[in-house]
Amino acid sequence: MSLYRTDYLLSALLLVCTAGQCGMALADTNTDVGIPMPSIPLAQGENCVEDSGFMRRNHMDLLKHQRDETMLEGVRGKPYSLKDCLACHVVRGPDAVPVTVSSPQHFCRSCHDYAAVSIDCFQCHASRPDMAAGATR
Repeated sequence: MSLYRTDYLLSALLLVCTAGQCGMALADTNTDVGIPMPSIPLAQGENCVEDSGFMRRNHMDLLKHQRDETMLEGVRGKPYSLKDCLACHVVRGPDAVPVTVSSPQHFCRSCHDYAAVSIDCFQCHASRPDMAAGATR
């Protein structure tokens, strides 16, 4: 790789990291400075398992840790399960049916699309609660 290309990639990475930190700070403080921010649907529950800022920064690590405990140790029912997240953060379409991840209105997509981060959870997992299993939210 040429020196020019390496410098360009490092500059681009620095810009992305800096922009990500600024965007996170703005999202935490809800400061309106003319920068378009993602429209995040409200959750259906009373309280999240952690505060919003913590979840924005750490949800991926919590889900990976929960995945590892479930798959390797058989531990289920912890507060960071994807199933519980989806039950609380369900977004319903005009027909009152929960939308799937293919819809731009899906809770996860609101931030992931904004940050240009792909979501790979739903390659294996359902992207909406199982309404037949009694999820009423």
